[in-house]
Amino acid sequence: MSTPRTIHFISIKRILRYLADTISLGLHMKSSSNFSLTAYSDADCAGCPDTRRSTTGFAIFLGPNLISWSCKKQPTVSRSSTEAEYRALAHTVAELSWLQHLLRDLDIPLPNPPLVPCDNVSALYLCTNPIYHARTKNLEIDFYFIRERVAAGSILVPCVSTDMQLADILTKGLSSHRRSVLRDKLHISTNPCST
Repeated sequence: MSTPRTIHFISIKRILRYLADTISLGLHMKSSSNFSLTAYSDADCAGCPDTRRSTTGFAIFLGPNLISWSCKKQPTVSRSSTEAEYRALAHTVAELSWLQHLLRDLDIPLPNPPLVPCDNVSALYLCTNPIYHARTKNLEIDFYFIRERVAAGSILVPCVSTDMQLADILTKGLSSHRRSVLRDKLHISTNPCST
């Protein structure tokens, strides 16, 4: 903020152009009796050119409806894409845990444990296999946090292809076609009240 450079002005102009082009978009909510939670989590590894911190993004659905999302810079620098993805997964699981408690307090039962599809195979192995733990001492708190919930069956972390990773829209610069496809999957449309 105190010494902006040309690259910062270019980024701001890009954001403003995006906002101007998407001003008519809104979140479309559908009525549904499906009360399952699904969360998509993603990270870009060292995406910030100034600090080399990664960005975490997640999108959480209750049935077909997007109910929670976030995009924020991670508090520490990750040394690998696995570390960045795993930290994003931990942030997402923390939000899911809070939503599970909220739904339980509202007396809304969940039919199944929440799904958190993961497109990073190494992060997926860390969730389920304690053998990999020895190589990840710097991730120890996140490791235990997620591993405990996977072991208890309170969340499921299946593998998903990168093409099906909906949180990409929150962490990466995408082509206009890919951005449009992901927007549709998030139920963001130009007329959210039409159906």
